[in-house]
Amino acid sequence: IINNRFTFKLLLLLLLISISNNIKPTCGEHAATVTHPLPAAFSDLLPHFLLEPDDVYIVKNKPVTLTCRSTPATQIYFKCNSEWVHQDQHLIERDVDPATGLPVMQVKIDISRQQVEKIFGLEDYWCQCVAWSTTGTQKSQKAYVRIAYLRKNFEEEPLGKEVALDQEVLLRCHPPEGVPAAEVEWQRNEGLIDPKTDPNFFITVDHNLIIKQARLADTGNYTCVAKNIVARRKSSSATVIVYVNGGWSTWATWSACSAICGRGWQKRSRSCTNPTPLNGGTSCESQSVQKSACTATCPVDGGWSEWSKWSPCGADCTMWRSRECTQPTPSTSGKDCQGLDLQSLNCTSEQCPQNILNASSIQRRRSDSSASGAEDVALYVGIVAVALCLTLLLIVLVLVYRRKKEGLDADVADSSILTTGFQPMGIKPTKPENSHLLTIQPDLTTTTTSYQGTLRSRHEVAGKFSMSNGPLLEPLPNGSHTLHNGKLPSDPNDFMNRLSSQTYFKTLPRDNINTSYGTFNFLGGRLTLPNTGISLLIPPEAIPRGKIYEIYLTIQKKEDMRLPLAGCQTLLSPVVSCGPPGVVLTRPVILTMDHCSDACLENWAIRLKKQSYEGTWEDVLQLGEEVFSEPYYCQLEAETCRVFTEQLGRFALVGESLSMAAAKRLKLLLFAPAYCSTLEYNIRIYCMDDTQDLLKEVMQMERQMGGRLIDEPHVLLFKDSYHNLRLSIHDMPQAHWRSKLLTGYQEIPFYHIWSGSQQTLHCTFTLERQSLSTCDLTCTLCVWQVEGEGQSFTLDFNISKDIRPLDSDFLLMDNCTPALAGPSAFQIPYLIRQKICSSLDTPCPNGADWRLLAQRLKLDRHMSFFASKASPTSVILDLWETQHFHSGNLNQLAAVMAEIGKQEAMIFLVSDGEC
Repeated sequence: IINNRFTFKLLLLLLLISISNNIKPTCGEHAATVTHPLPAAFSDLLPHFLLEPDDVYIVKNKPVTLTCRSTPATQIYFKCNSEWVHQDQHLIERDVDPATGLPVMQVKIDISRQQVEKIFGLEDYWCQCVAWSTTGTQKSQKAYVRIAYLRKNFEEEPLGKEVALDQEVLLRCHPPEGVPAAEVEWQRNEGLIDPKTDPNFFITVDHNLIIKQARLADTGNYTCVAKNIVARRKSSSATVIVYVNGGWSTWATWSACSAICGRGWQKRSRSCTNPTPLNGGTSCESQSVQKSACTATCPVDGGWSEWSKWSPCGADCTMWRSRECTQPTPSTSGKDCQGLDLQSLNCTSEQCPQNILNASSIQRRRSDSSASGAEDVALYVGIVAVALCLTLLLIVLVLVYRRKKEGLDADVADSSILTTGFQPMGIKPTKPENSHLLTIQPDLTTTTTSYQGTLRSRHEVAGKFSMSNGPLLEPLPNGSHTLHNGKLPSDPNDFMNRLSSQTYFKTLPRDNINTSYGTFNFLGGRLTLPNTGISLLIPPEAIPRGKIYEIYLTIQKKEDMRLPLAGCQTLLSPVVSCGPPGVVLTRPVILTMDHCSDACLENWAIRLKKQSYEGTWEDVLQLGEEVFSEPYYCQLEAETCRVFTEQLGRFALVGESLSMAAAKRLKLLLFAPAYCSTLEYNIRIYCMDDTQDLLKEVMQMERQMGGRLIDEPHVLLFKDSYHNLRLSIHDMPQAHWRSKLLTGYQEIPFYHIWSGSQQTLHCTFTLERQSLSTCDLTCTLCVWQVEGEGQSFTLDFNISKDIRPLDSDFLLMDNCTPALAGPSAFQIPYLIRQKICSSLDTPCPNGADWRLLAQRLKLDRHMSFFASKASPTSVILDLWETQHFHSGNLNQLAAVMAEIGKQEAMIFLVSDGEC
């Protein structure tokens, strides 16, 4: 048995040796060979790996190194994708483990990108280390070698969102394909988001970002960042806007009743500040102001009772009587009784106790008085002499003053301010029937001193009147105040230069394009800014007799006059200056200007603002709440506002929306180059307030730029809904034209339009034609407010041959004289006007007076205002003059006067001599 066992072991040893000899590579094979055999003590140990190769990635073209270390081993070799690596590619290192004394063998090989790229198909490139000893072999783990990359495009990018406060937000991100797989991180406004420091953020396993509860601070641009060992990629930014919907505050307390006595109204308000709408959040719905009817207890003025009986005559020869303020007693802030509540009276001689004692002394006083009589005569003579001297001195002073005044009036008369004759404007004597009431043929043979002629525009005359006798202005620098035949030898710009040098007037525009000025006396006149809808009517008798005023009218640039607008307020009119401020007026003048509101007063709180001397803006009037005792009144028509004011200054109309239904009128204008020699063709769309002054400004600016109007202007109602205005272009022939706009539309922010302080807002669409021979353009331009009204322009024209005269059609050429003085400024002759006023101002029992005139002229809604004036008829005629200066029909007014005259059974006539 022992021999058999020995024989078996020997045979097994020989078999292993034979196998090892068959496996052992020759010098031509790919292996690492041991030059020295293992010591006998370690010959029965299998090799084990101290270091096995790991998976590696090739970045760009850099080769990678695989390392293998084993002990004890006689040889180590690499096999890659089942093929042996050549011996020359191995780097061999040998060492001895100091702890165990075992030999350690380490082998390295380099793998290039070209080697890996030779492997096609689904199998990855891999390498494995094989270690051999006399006892046996061991194989390491497979190490995969891959080429690293990261593609550019994200498979899914995050999208922007508008979310409400405290709402959950999900931003998706699928990074680009890459090896190794990309790691994902998120950024907000270029800053890293760390969910550990801010638990409101959470990044899911599939790389999506979750904002658990949106906060205002979470508004920003979010970016998904993917990175690996090769590259770093960033997605396009997704804008997250956290908006806050507005909420009403609690109602304020009710205001005091507007009426002092009887029925009135009171109001209370609330604001959309709980919370305030932010980042496009919806505004509060319903009304911010509530009105309620109220009845105020009328004040009761006190009244005297009857006098009491006289008291008995007292020791001082005086008797008394009294009365009390009890019929009625004053209450509710009523006035106390005026006058004395106690009266005294000397007693008669027979009633006075002292008369008897005084009778004896009367005789003695008579004898004494005869002696002093001579002295009294001398005293009286002296007093009369002094009085005569003073009277003569006063007469001399009056004569000197009147001579000076007559000298001034003579100079004025020489300058043709007052001449004989009268030439009314627009006389048509051939009109039938009632026209004789207002169009009397003048008698040129009379010698009455009436005003004749027109004071021409200040731009047309070389001289002007100085305000030498006015109480308003101090002497201006370099200005003469001496009248020579009614004129001053100065250049046309002298007036504005002198005026602008003073402190209050430094903000006046220095150009004469939007400024008009003239010299006026008691006959009144008119200032007009052509093509702007702005004028100033100075009625007759508004300037006190004996005064001559230099008055100007101008438009202020909105960008230079920053009105303090708050909340939902918006500028509805141009900022207009008339002055100089502080002139004394005996009647209101009428300032006319355009506005851009929809004229629905239930949706607006419209205020007239006036700038003070200190530069602050004050509310002087709110429409619907006028106090007729104040010096301001406003008549609001569909597109025009007429301001009655007894004080000149700087004015603007400001509106505050009371609901989201409040709307402004926007004028939409389309312009394009008049000539185009390039492939690009620009279309400009202006969105501006619908007022004539802005239309004039844009037309003038486009003419300087070489632009022309390519379609009729449209009007758009822009509501107070916090939504932006969008503009887009559609339906272009793609074969010939293309738009260079990268997005589907352009937007103008809501607040840029609603504030009204930016005058020339516009967007430009740049189109490109395929060739210069392409001239026919057809397209549709759409302008609309998000969730609101819209307008569209359908264009179909030839850009090189279009000759439509749209510019002249929609910019009406107003050739009226900027300054008119005297009768030429009015439709109604001055003396006829006086006759009408004297006839209709007196109340008539059957109503055939100024009230019927207002009703016939459709001005009866201002009846209370007219009634508050000393001459209601004159104010009605002033308003009629402003409304019908260019289109007034005197025959129609004459017919109205005839109707009133028939009802009154008295038709007044004006004789030729009176004219």
